[in-house]
Amino acid sequence: MKKKIAKKLAFLAILLVFGGLGGIIADRYLFPYLSATKTFSKYAFLRKGSETITVINKTEQVTVKEETSISKITNQVSSSIVNIVSYQESAGNQPAKKTAVAKVAAKNGTGIIVTGDGMIMAYASGINLQADAKYKVMTYDGNAYDAALLGVDGYSNLAFLKINANNLSVASFGDSGSVKPGEKVIAVSNSFGSYANKYAAGLISDFNPAYNLAGLALSSSEKLEGVYETDFNYQKYFIGGPVVDYNGQVVGIVGVIEKDNAQSFFLIPSNKARAVIDRAVKKELDNNVFLGIYYLPISKTYAIENDINIESGALIYSASGQLGLAIIANSPAQKAGLKLGDIIRAVDGKEITRENPLSDLLYSYKKGDKMELIVLRDGQEIKVPVQL
Repeated sequence: MKKKIAKKLAFLAILLVFGGLGGIIADRYLFPYLSATKTFSKYAFLRKGSETITVINKTEQVTVKEETSISKITNQVSSSIVNIVSYQESAGNQPAKKTAVAKVAAKNGTGIIVTGDGMIMAYASGINLQADAKYKVMTYDGNAYDAALLGVDGYSNLAFLKINANNLSVASFGDSGSVKPGEKVIAVSNSFGSYANKYAAGLISDFNPAYNLAGLALSSSEKLEGVYETDFNYQKYFIGGPVVDYNGQVVGIVGVIEKDNAQSFFLIPSNKARAVIDRAVKKELDNNVFLGIYYLPISKTYAIENDINIESGALIYSASGQLGLAIIANSPAQKAGLKLGDIIRAVDGKEITRENPLSDLLYSYKKGDKMELIVLRDGQEIKVPVQL
């Protein structure tokens, strides 16, 4: 009997504890909340219970601040940017006399240090390339060095110089293959007389797979194809300079060509620039191959318009239908028997796509190499060996 009474008392005690807690919670939180609502505010007992209670509905705003200092983002690459002064030296270091042939004025251009022992990359039109031109390079630390021109890559229009220095800060190149239109990027230049870096922020507007540096209506097998387009203002001041992503990695180099009687600016993807740098380091800038064709890159639009069942490839083409305007005389292409209207589908089994255009695939070869082209001719695929 005593055990039953003890159990009942224990149950009542637990009930009172939880009931009390429930009452406190209701009194402190539930009733004040209900009394503040339109539905329950008419009940006096609820209003009375909330007379000494203030309910505060607070919204806290959390702001995530984007990095606003461009110079901080580009810190990794800033010290690898140089100013290249290209000029013509007067005889005896005296002011030049007036002659029938006027001398070209000194020019400031932007360069990028690509090796620690002093190899510098610039864009060809950003410096003076005349035979008697001389070069002075101003580095980030304020030092000035004489420079020698190593050569110009005909595929990309990238030029390389060398200064006598060591342990230089080298630019960090990112993967341009991961860059998508709409991404924020920063351009850096040092092409002014102040010898200080200049910056511009913008967007990657588009990737143009058919843009060829030949600057013609047709693509050239010897010129880089496939570039990024950006929305930077005053791009002429950034020629040869790097464009970096918000991780501080170089994703492209600003270039320019004359197209339709106007300057056309673009961005050489960093992955393509790295292939050129590798060739420059190996001293193989003069070893580019020559195939000798002009072509139209086939796209989905072209395939639909011309009712063909392929969406990629390089169509050997001439608007006038003249073979000599599509295949250069005595070129490896002519000697291999390539014809007007042939569609090159692959090079040594590597398919031509918008990401891997013909000219890019050819750039991996050297003079004297042999390769095999897969060609679509009259609806039939054939194999065409070529001696480069």
